[in-house]
Amino acid sequence: MNKSELVKTLAEDYNLSQDEAVAVVNTFFDSVREALVAGDRVEIRGFGSFKVKEYKGYVGRNPKTGDSVKVSPKRLPVFRAGKEMKELVNP
Repeated sequence: MNKSELVKTLAEDYNLSQDEAVAVVNTFFDSVREALVAGDRVEIRGFGSFKVKEYKGYVGRNPKTGDSVKVSPKRLPVFRAGKEMKELVNP
């Protein structure tokens, strides 16, 4: 399922116009995005949680040339499925 399919399903299930459904989906994604950028954790009971994980920098190696490459520290969003979601996927 992609974003447009989610909008279509939401519009059909709750008798919303496409524009209203787009606004709801965008508001949800924007809220999650803003929380993660601020470093907060987002937990949706029965679904899962999102958080930002920080990785330290390190010296890697270019496999093609063998040269050492400095990899900068970075922050990446991480999703962890909740217990109920795991049980649904793995009955």
